[in-house]
Amino acid sequence: MGSTERRPPTSAVVTLREITKENRSSIKALKVSRKQEDYVDSVKESLAEAAGTPSVRPWCRAVYTGEVPVGFLMICDDVPPGNPDMPWRYYLWRMLIDRHHQGRGYGRAALDCLVEYLRTRPGADVLVASVVPGRRTPLGFYLRYGFEPTGGMFDGEQVIQLRLTTVPQSD
Repeated sequence: MGSTERRPPTSAVVTLREITKENRSSIKALKVSRKQEDYVDSVKESLAEAAGTPSVRPWCRAVYTGEVPVGFLMICDDVPPGNPDMPWRYYLWRMLIDRHHQGRGYGRAALDCLVEYLRTRPGADVLVASVVPGRRTPLGFYLRYGFEPTGGMFDGEQVIQLRLTTVPQSD
């Protein structure tokens, strides 16, 4: 298949896994396309940000299909009120699907896994995210999933939110 062809969606199971010393290098090697680089920081930069800001309670996970790492996500997990760096309790700080694995439904499946996790967390009724404005922004992807614009900005990015109480539960 050529690199510009759309791949059919897959029905493979997607899981979120802890990043360990055994899988860290393969997770850090995941990259978005060159056209997306202005909108999504790398895994390496994300892990450094997480390590440098423990007060926002970063929760980092690798996105796998079977035994293949295909993406990365990072949230702020149950941030205490009044935190000067993060105004929301649950914030989708970073999410990416590797350029070789896009268009197969893994992003949506990763969000499904994240929502399932958040349903186990205290007071998780809203997941906030933000996107860099621009032509190739992932905003459309998030809106199709069910996020809604808030009208706000955070760190130069458009703020969106997903009301977790209205997201249908998977069977």
